[in-house]
Amino acid sequence: MKAAVVVFPGSNCDRDLAVAFEQAGFEVSMVWHKDSALPEGVDIVGVPGGFSYGDYLRCGAIAAQSPICQAVVEHTKRGGYALGVCNGFQILTETGILPGALLRNAGLKYICRTVDLKVATADSAFTQGYSVGDEIGIPIAHHDGNYFADAETVKMLQDQDRIAFTYAENPNGSVADIAGILSENRRVLGMMPHPERAADDGHGGTDGTAMFRALSGIFANA
Repeated sequence: MKAAVVVFPGSNCDRDLAVAFEQAGFEVSMVWHKDSALPEGVDIVGVPGGFSYGDYLRCGAIAAQSPICQAVVEHTKRGGYALGVCNGFQILTETGILPGALLRNAGLKYICRTVDLKVATADSAFTQGYSVGDEIGIPIAHHDGNYFADAETVKMLQDQDRIAFTYAENPNGSVADIAGILSENRRVLGMMPHPERAADDGHGGTDGTAMFRALSGIFANA
């Protein structure tokens, strides 16, 4: 099982994400933003949180134009798996891999705390370790985590069961309380909360562990 974690200037959760994958049994490669190709045989790409390129322009907008992101786009077009967390979610929307956009938090303040998420679907490689309706505690740390999409897109996400997680109490103004969404083929997940920060007892919670274990099971049995 092979995972690649992309590293941008300003990434600050790349190592956390790599450790979470490693603890679930993955062999992890760190991939620099100027690389033009992913390692051979990669099963899943992790696009981490942080402040890629200092969050100049829009969050994730510059990163989305990097050579490695073009490779990530091609990887997902071929049916490859990807997980974008926080800034990684912003990057996945900027590349067009996922619909919608992440706007400034409704309260115009940076938020850093653990929040309760509701599992909205268990029908994906990422969420199959949970049950629909489960509430899990996952940290957030963002200033631009307010998910927005037009009414037609939100209805499409709802009708296609592509909303992965919602906030139990919306901290940032996200439409329909959305905290994470899936791609049309359900092989890409973008979410603002940080499951990799809830994957070790030393973090004060392990509710994110089931995601990485579920992914491990998918690829181990493939």
